[in-house]
Amino acid sequence: MAAAGPLPSDIQPVANETRDRIVTGLVTLIPFVAIGLAGWQVWDKALHWRDVMLFVALYIPTGLGITVGFHRHLTHRAFKTHPWLRGLLGILGSVAIEGPVVSWVADHRKHHAFSDKEGDPHSPHVDHGVGLRGALRGLLHAHVGWLFIHTQRGNKERFAPDLLKDPVISWVDRTFVLWTLLGLFIPFALGWVIGGTFFAALTALLWGGLVRVFVLHHTTYSINSLCHVFGRRDYETGDESRNLALIALPTLGEAWHNNHHAFPTSAVHGLRRWQLDPSAAVINALERLGLIWDVVRVSPERMAAK
Repeated sequence: MAAAGPLPSDIQPVANETRDRIVTGLVTLIPFVAIGLAGWQVWDKALHWRDVMLFVALYIPTGLGITVGFHRHLTHRAFKTHPWLRGLLGILGSVAIEGPVVSWVADHRKHHAFSDKEGDPHSPHVDHGVGLRGALRGLLHAHVGWLFIHTQRGNKERFAPDLLKDPVISWVDRTFVLWTLLGLFIPFALGWVIGGTFFAALTALLWGGLVRVFVLHHTTYSINSLCHVFGRRDYETGDESRNLALIALPTLGEAWHNNHHAFPTSAVHGLRRWQLDPSAAVINALERLGLIWDVVRVSPERMAAK
């Protein structure tokens, strides 16, 4: 484990760090508890087993569209694949409604180029002040605030020229609104078919569409916020990226964020046997099926050297 050293000059020191982390963690996690309570309150009225099944059935593939597609494949080129599968991954990620694929990739590549330094689109550590207020402002900015600020967004021509030239991905990017609408229509239609009523279609749209998007958004945003404040640092990376086991499963393995910053092109983020990484398991399955190849993995020697 890397030894603690002095903070880089661009990192603002925080007073009462432990207290601030507990408070900000609670502020971030409480909405998820609230969703569970809301579901319990409306069970058998506006939430049924079919809605739960649709939530899971849509959360997993659209989440993998972000983690396997947008992130590990299109941003970091952790493996190669056929154009049709690249397009499918791009479509699934677009259904998650986290923005058009080229913009998403450009922002994330810029994050790696300026991680936790001036120029990082969503660092919780740059220019947010000190103490509890500074910690809260930093967490809020890294979680959702940066989405409303365009001064540090990644330039697509600089950070994603390969995707602009890719006819499949550029088409998926141009048709983003179509995939957004389709991602909401599918649970509505399935709810109507399974439940047989218009009300069943509406509850399916609510839980398999809107709530699914909400939860997926905030698990993704937690990588930018929580995983740069909480957790363990197994590798010295020059930034504040951390591994946060608490959200490894809902993020489909993305929460091993310090591992990822240490080895950005690795297709596997959970580098220890106990570090669960569903996205890596899907990549391994696709490789065995011959659908992807040239998968980047980190050797034990590289991990030891790092």
